[in-house]
Amino acid sequence: MKKTIGALMVAVSAVAMAANANAMEYNPYAGVEYGYSFLNGAEISNNFNSGKIFVGSQYNENFGVEAFYQRSTSDKKASDEGVTKVKYEAYGIDAMGYLPMGCDQEFALVGTAGLAYYDFKGKIEGGAADNEGTWGYRMGAGAEYNVNENIAVRALARYTKLDQRVINSNDMMEYSIGARYNF
Repeated sequence: MKKTIGALMVAVSAVAMAANANAMEYNPYAGVEYGYSFLNGAEISNNFNSGKIFVGSQYNENFGVEAFYQRSTSDKKASDEGVTKVKYEAYGIDAMGYLPMGCDQEFALVGTAGLAYYDFKGKIEGGAADNEGTWGYRMGAGAEYNVNENIAVRALARYTKLDQRVINSNDMMEYSIGARYNF
C-alpha cells in the first residue's frame, strides 16, 4: 500500500509541475487492444487472450496518462484434479512516455509504467471456484505509429510484477497490439 501511495504522489507531482510550467495540453484519446499474456512458471493455466479498452490524454509530445479495463478469455488445462478454467479481469492506470522519431514525428517509441488490480477467477469443472485478486506493478515498451491526425496504432510488451502469488506465479508478460482515436 505504501508503494501505491508513493507512486501516486510522484505521478500527481509530475502532472502538477508540468501544469505550472504551462507546458500541458489536453489531447484526449480512446482505444482498444488485443492482448496475449501468460503467467511465468504457472503450473495449471498460463495462456490468456484478452481485450482491453482504454482512455487517456497525451499532455505534450513526451508524456501522457491512460486508464484501462481488460478482460481475458478462459484458459482450460487438464490437471490431476480435473479440467481447470482460469480467466482474469484487470483495471488500472499507466503513465506513458513517448519519444517521437523522424522529421514528421509519425513514429514514436513508447515506455509505460503503471499500477493495476488483477482479479483471477479459477474453477475446476464439477468443483469449487476460487478467486484471487492482487495488485500488479507494470512496466512496458513498444512503438506507436500515427496513421493520421486522429488514428494511431501501437504494439507494446509489458512485464507485470504481481503483489502476491496467483496460480503459482508472481509475474506476468503481456504482448498487445491496438489502435487509438485522438479527439
